[in-house]
This record gives sequence, C-alpha cells and structure tokens, in this order.
Amino acid sequence: MNLHQFAETHEVTNQPPSLDGTNLYRIDLPLQEWSRRFDAGWAESRIDAYGALAGGPLMEAGFAANQNKPVFVSHDRYGHRIDLVEFHPAYHELMRTAVEHGLTGLPWTDPQPGAHVARASMTYLHSQAEAGSGCPLTMTFASVPAMRLQPNLAEQWLPKILATEYDSRNVGMARKAGVTIGMAMTEKQGGTDVRANTTKAYPVGASGPGQAYELVGHKWFCSAPMCDAFLTLAQTDKGLTCFLLPRHRPDDTRNQFYIQRLKNKLGNWSNASSEVEFRGALAWMVGEEGRGVPTIIEMVAMTRFDCMVGSSALMRQALTQASHHCAHRKVGGKLLSEQPLMQNVLADLALESEAALALSLRMGRALDHLDDEHEAKFARLVTAVGKYWICKRAPAMINEAAECMGGAGYVEESILPRLYREAPVNSTWEGSGNVQCLDVLRALSKEPGVLDVLFSELGDGHGDKRLAAHISQLQAAFKDTGDIQYRARQLTEDIALGLQAKLLLEAGNAAVSDAFIASRLGSAGRVYGTLPRGLDVEAIVARSTPQGF
Repeated sequence: MNLHQFAETHEVTNQPPSLDGTNLYRIDLPLQEWSRRFDAGWAESRIDAYGALAGGPLMEAGFAANQNKPVFVSHDRYGHRIDLVEFHPAYHELMRTAVEHGLTGLPWTDPQPGAHVARASMTYLHSQAEAGSGCPLTMTFASVPAMRLQPNLAEQWLPKILATEYDSRNVGMARKAGVTIGMAMTEKQGGTDVRANTTKAYPVGASGPGQAYELVGHKWFCSAPMCDAFLTLAQTDKGLTCFLLPRHRPDDTRNQFYIQRLKNKLGNWSNASSEVEFRGALAWMVGEEGRGVPTIIEMVAMTRFDCMVGSSALMRQALTQASHHCAHRKVGGKLLSEQPLMQNVLADLALESEAALALSLRMGRALDHLDDEHEAKFARLVTAVGKYWICKRAPAMINEAAECMGGAGYVEESILPRLYREAPVNSTWEGSGNVQCLDVLRALSKEPGVLDVLFSELGDGHGDKRLAAHISQLQAAFKDTGDIQYRARQLTEDIALGLQAKLLLEAGNAAVSDAFIASRLGSAGRVYGTLPRGLDVEAIVARSTPQGF
C-alpha cells in the first residue's frame, strides 16, 4: 500500500479569511464617523494612511516585538556598567512609525480643532497593532504641558520632543534630532501615595525652578528606561518637587541612573518597565519647588486620556477579530453571526466598543478647546471618569470576544491572548480604579462649576425618558453626601453611562443608542449577551463587522 496517498488527511474548510494587511480605519465605520463628528475630518487622509500601516506592517511588527521581549544588559563585555535595554528591531519599527506620523506631537505642533481627536484616532489604530510601544509614545506626548511650565528647559528640550524623528541610539540629547520622555514616580513604600516618596534632591549650586540638582533614591516603577529623559519626583526642603532627569549629562557621559531589573509583567511585554536607582543623578527642577504633584499632573492627565484611547483600541481589535470570525464560521450549517444568541453577544460587545470610542473622542474634542471654560471643566472630570470606566470594562469585554472564537481565540497565534494580557495595565497604570473615583469626587466637590458642567452636558435626556430618569437619579445621588466615598464607584459608573448614552443619542444612530440605553440604563443581565428583546441587533453587528471579505 502506498501510504503517501494519505499524507493529506483533510481539506481546510470553515475558516475565516485572513485579516492580514487590512486597513483598520476602512473597516471601522464607528471610528470614521466619530472622528469626523469631533472635527478631525481634515486629517482623514492621515488617519486612513495610518490605518493601512496598523493593519499591515505594524500588526506584523507587534507580534514580533511581543515574541522577543526586551533584554536588560547591565555591563558590556569589558565589565563596564552600561545599563542598556535591548529591543527587537520590530519594536523600533513601531516607535519610528508612530513618531514620524506625529503620534507624539501632532496637537502641539499643529494646534487646531480636531488635532487631539486626529492624534487619538491614529493612536487608537496603533494600539490595535501593538500597545506596549504606546507607553513611551504617550509619555513623550504628555510631557509637553509639564515641560512648558519651565521655559528654560522647554526651550532646550521641546524642539526635540516634538520632532518627527526617532533615534534609538544610546547617546546624549545634544547628538539627537528627536528624543523620547519617560516617567518615574512611584516608590516601594508609597506606590500611588507619591507623597510618601523618599528620594532626595540636593542643589548643585543655586536652588529653585530650572536649576540643577542631584537626586538620590529609588523608583519602583520607571516606565521605558531607554527614554532620553524622565520626569520624576523627589523631596527638597520645601516638599515633593518635579524634576527632569536625562539619561546622559550635558558632557554626553552617562548619568548616575542605574537599572536594577526589568519587571516581569502580566502583559505589555514589548515595553520595558524597570526598577531604578538614582545615585547622585543630575536633574533639573521643573515648576515650583514643593509643587511636584500639581506639576507632573499636567503629564498624568494626558497619559490618562491615552489610557482611555488605548483600552478602547484593545476592545475594538477584539471586536474586529470576533465579529470577523463569526461572519465566516458555520456551526450546524449556519453562520455564527446569523444565530440569535451570538447576535446578542456580538451586538453587546459592539455597543461597549462604540460607547468607549465615543467618550474617548469627545474627551479629545474637549482637549482641543481648553480655552473654553465648559470644555476645560469637562476635561478635568472626564479624564478620571473615562479612565476608570473604559479601562475597567476592557478585560471582561475582551474575554467575551475571545470566547466568541472558541479555542481559536485562546491560542497565541491569535491576537486575543495578547489583548487580554494587555487590558489590565491601563486600569492600573496612572492610578487604579479607586484613585480615579476619588479624583472624580475631588473634581466635583473642590473645583467650582464642574458639577454644573456635568449636568449641562447631560442635559434633560435628549427626548429619551430612560436617560432623563437616569440623570434625575444621578442628581439626587449627588445631593446625598453621606457615605459618598463609599459610593464613589457607583457614582462614577453612572456618570460614564449617562455621558455615553447622551453621545450615542446625539449621533443619531437609533439602533445603537436605543440598544445601549435599554441595556445599560435598563434591567439587562450582568454579562455580555443579555440584551433585551426588540433591538436591531443585526444592524448593530453589521456596523462593526469588517466588510468585503
């Protein structure tokens, strides 16, 4: 018997066509609509071009960068301490592409209506391909408001922070056309409570803003340790103060910045997170002495916004994979996407994804108009509301999307495991859930007019009785100040849902807004796939399913 005739045991069938090389912008109708709605239509060609990159070479680079984690090299072959982190070339490709396309500077170099929205839309696409590189990208972008508080440092550093050139060489800033910025805030004993930091700053000569200091201490988390400089916090005689600490001194010698080890993390594998020590590291004071937290919060606010965008992106890519799979996979002779229970699940996931995107880009619009008092107060509040709610929703949503694909969504050849590992980082980084909810209370109680802006934004329900009732209940909840900290998560959730419902209503897609309000403000179940009867789930699923395959 010739056994070679049995070498092929079966024909591969009932598998979805590959999405490799797909333009992620062109298959994302909600992104197209929401970016235009919030004034980024002028940048559509730029966003579209980035969608092609994100679905093609950057998606491929994302897999390679995660399969080849960064490696810490403490010494060279001669025994000299060098403190380098070596990355796979794919990581540098991701960084270079993002920097060259303005993801670290667009709103600052080309300020106009829709600039923050356009940059957020491209970040949304980039994060679907690979989220780990987003850490140094967002910190570089977010460093600008803080750096502007110290004019002498801004004059020196901002041109290179805002440059669209990526240079990964381990050399001083003076020899580079473009630089990246990291951040080092938390210490072992304090974590979120940065006022417990023990790192000390000693003036080299004259003291005060813009002056040189030497820092001695440690940081339990230093993100992206191969950045060219870091915004960090240290104690002076007047209290916790912000400093800019470069990796190299002005004479191009290495600064006294020592990497102790890289963190072994749940996800975010392509990015290096580290523990570091400052052993007399040279740094320059940024902002007023003793006002380190208000100074660095200028940076933190922008990175929290990117946490919203990043989590929205992870959810969107999970939805793309799940809806595409179900549109081509048959069970019992019928496509999964045509089966009622799967339609319920997919529609529910699509609602979550679009609501997250809508709130994120509405936040981007507010950042584009901070000279308007209403928009400035809206941004102050929604930075915390959105960071809490969107980041909190991502892990469960991505888990459900993976389940839609069965075993195909559980293996590493799929992107779903990476998305799932990545999801918790945004809810933890830059302040966990409780920190965000307490910040919501702080904004509403201590900053005049923020509560009024919230209810002005929510309006009267926009003709929907269910939303109107939700708003009334929310107003009553804020009038009752007893045990308000205990209820902070519920209040923050109710704000987020109210704002998302209002945005979807205003956008005018009745199928989406009606389903969202019926499920999120009604009595739907506690897991995805429990939408109430009578909704146009087919239209909702079709809206978020890649077409043309």
